[in-house]
Amino acid sequence: MRIRIQNEWGSAEVESLGAQLMSHKNAEGVEYLWQGDPAFWSGRAPVLFPTVGAVRNGETIMKGKPFSMKRHGFARNLEHAVLDSGKDFVTFSLRDSEETKKQYPFSFELRVTYRLAESGLATEFYVSNIGAEELPFGIGGHPAYFCPVMQGETFEEYSIIFEAKETAFCPTIDLQTGLIDFNKRKKILDNQMEIPLRHDLFVNDALVFDALVSKKVRVCSRISGRGVEMDFSGYPMLGIWSAQGDAPFVALEPWAGCATAANEDNVFTHKRHLNLLQPGADKSFVFTVKLL
Repeated sequence: MRIRIQNEWGSAEVESLGAQLMSHKNAEGVEYLWQGDPAFWSGRAPVLFPTVGAVRNGETIMKGKPFSMKRHGFARNLEHAVLDSGKDFVTFSLRDSEETKKQYPFSFELRVTYRLAESGLATEFYVSNIGAEELPFGIGGHPAYFCPVMQGETFEEYSIIFEAKETAFCPTIDLQTGLIDFNKRKKILDNQMEIPLRHDLFVNDALVFDALVSKKVRVCSRISGRGVEMDFSGYPMLGIWSAQGDAPFVALEPWAGCATAANEDNVFTHKRHLNLLQPGADKSFVFTVKLL
């Protein structure tokens, strides 16, 4: 089921399967969200839960037992119930089930809310521990946006622009395993705010930023100014990715959690930036995307 929300500044459409954002248009009806061309990448904006990225060999240890876990978890592949909706917002709910407990042996509720405002489209992940034991999880967003947005523009006319000058040494991702090597890093920024876009930036998967000062980032045209701005306050990591093969999009990925590190073992609770909730506790994560 697809639900449309709108206000005077734009519109969005969300699919209940995966609670995935499927469209994000400005007031003039220009589509900014990547539309899932399978020639490059069939996704659009998957919800990453209860893990972000890959675990070693698709298996992780929880409660002393091995469990299979696909990259980015299972929330993106399950039907989410509509909990509430209005003209400019919609909230979905996903709770544990027999199916989820085969992969993740915990009781939880994940609520995903999309809300339009003048400041942009806010996405809120609200995780509740409804069980009797500590709940470990990773969570993140993965929305991708057309780059270029308008016909006649080119990918190389766009830049990634942070709100502050950054010196960033990004850890590398093993293309075969999906694991992150935090000891093998590449300098991406040297007291700079801007990275001019090139497709070869992403030959080794995403750029992973784990020590940013900035809480906002733009991907926009240096000529027209078209693009998007994301406020990812509250997330310790940011991934920026585009698919190989000159894909005409860039994904901005706020992460509270990440793939298993190359020097970590397979125990789920040993993963970096993992979140832990006590029974009865909950936590909210929000990011906002403004169309430029």
